[in-house]
Amino acid sequence: MHQGDDTVPIPGTKRTAHLLENIAATDIALSEEEVREIGASVKADAVSGTRYPEKQLGGLGI
Repeated sequence: MHQGDDTVPIPGTKRTAHLLENIAATDIALSEEEVREIGASVKADAVSGTRYPEKQLGGLGI
């Protein structure tokens, strides 16, 4: 949520308790230093691969 107005997190959950945690997380205020530290911990080019295992893709119609 700290990445700009054009970035919208879409958390998925099956349980109400997790949904409530996700909603509560919107009240967390991060400092600029914390945002930088989090951003530096995962490089965008280090994230790769499909979201689901190959065997599961067929069942999803993908």
